[in-house]
Amino acid sequence: MTPDHRTGAGRRGLATLICGALAAGGLAAAGVTALEPEAASASSHREAPLISGTPQYDNTDLYAFVSPDKPDTTTIIANWIPFEEPAGGPNFFTFAEDAQHDIHVDNDGDAQGELLFRYTFRTHVRNDATFLYNTGPVTSLDDQDLNITQTYDIELLKLKDQRAVSRTKIADDVPVAPSNVGKASMPDYDTLRKQAVRELAGGATTFAGQADDPFFLDLRVFDLLYGGDLTEVGNDTLKGYNVNSLALQVPTEMITESAEQPVVGIWSTTQRKNAEGHFVQVSRLGNPLVNEVVNPLKDKDAFNASRPWDDAQFLQNITEPELPGLIEAIYKIPAPAEPRDDLVNVFLKGVEGLNQPPHVTPSEMLRLNTSIEPAAEPKRLGVLDGDNAGFPNGRRLTDDVIDAALQVVEGELAGAENDLGDAVDANDKKFGAAFPYLANPTEGSRGPLAQGVDGGNDVRNQLGDALRPAGAEGRDDTTLIAASAGAGAGGLLLIGTALMWWRRMRNRAY
Repeated sequence: MTPDHRTGAGRRGLATLICGALAAGGLAAAGVTALEPEAASASSHREAPLISGTPQYDNTDLYAFVSPDKPDTTTIIANWIPFEEPAGGPNFFTFAEDAQHDIHVDNDGDAQGELLFRYTFRTHVRNDATFLYNTGPVTSLDDQDLNITQTYDIELLKLKDQRAVSRTKIADDVPVAPSNVGKASMPDYDTLRKQAVRELAGGATTFAGQADDPFFLDLRVFDLLYGGDLTEVGNDTLKGYNVNSLALQVPTEMITESAEQPVVGIWSTTQRKNAEGHFVQVSRLGNPLVNEVVNPLKDKDAFNASRPWDDAQFLQNITEPELPGLIEAIYKIPAPAEPRDDLVNVFLKGVEGLNQPPHVTPSEMLRLNTSIEPAAEPKRLGVLDGDNAGFPNGRRLTDDVIDAALQVVEGELAGAENDLGDAVDANDKKFGAAFPYLANPTEGSRGPLAQGVDGGNDVRNQLGDALRPAGAEGRDDTTLIAASAGAGAGGLLLIGTALMWWRRMRNRAY
């Protein structure tokens, strides 16, 4: 936990907003308890016992921000599948088919969604007689060498009291950008990424596919808060890992209640089909870190299965958080006095005068005031440093939510100024300037070329040919070997293996 040297002006800005709300009585503890008694939910990287065992259904992070290059639109990014090892084949990373990937929008502050964007996925396999994800270099999303592909639909549901009053399919059979197997398999991954960006009717734009994990932080916090002596900070634990991302850019007027009420609450969920064929919610995410470090073990699974309008049962986890006491025990930094009404404002209601909707029902979700213009020079601490376009007003990819959340939890808004942080201030990869803004995923093959290989793809092409029985007609072993000539000594083993596969598949075809 290290100093971040931000300005005092920004620090005072959010503190003043919070203090004003408290003085107005809007966050008195007695008022908060009027919540209906049940649950809340959120999700992040391996944050709850049940979901950690089924990572394909795990929401890892949620982002929502006014698009910096198109300020009349709002961009929402929801990620799934934590810790994707880039070389983790042969079964690379696909979205779950037996699940509904949902993005919810509450545009009137009542803790219930008025809009729901529902994603469903289908997987397509060209050749099930090979173990390979791709059978040659992939140059486009419809390349025959891309053996395993996915497509998706998006359905927009308009809701009233959580019942659908209309359903509209806004995307149909859109291709997913594949996992980045490596430079040999995908020599120009950026082209594949661009082909997966599709414009939809009504001015929306969509993307689904693999991306570099945009969350930057030092996860060694779980080793007794950085080793118990602050010697283990500054390492971006998620560097080199990927996630599966859904990015949706929509005209802001499409999701807000009105120009006079521009604040929206956003959360994402996964519903998985159970043994009886019914969809059951297994993961949910709004603000970052809520289920990881706010909820105790006894609440985590229930938190992932519940809805924001039932958030009262976890109120004590916010007003009496465990983390400040742990920091005090290990590092002797005094914990702020409880109950923590300042945290209720940030995590459950939104900050009055910034991103709190009128007549708000306290509930855990990411709240964004869409009327605040994007910052010309975003500051990583967002509102804490005077940048009202950043966290906790929504969440941008560049926002340092670890440092901001840690400082708030340690009482920044309750008069205990601090500059705590994990010494990881930016992502290891640069984000894009245009939609979908995410950095390309790290490729699975990153080693040097073998001796005798010049970097050409002739051997790779022959491997692809060998795995296509229909293309084997009229070719004999001599032709195959001759076509592979010049590949270099480093390719002999690969050629021999391809030849063996080709023989087997030719025999099977006949």
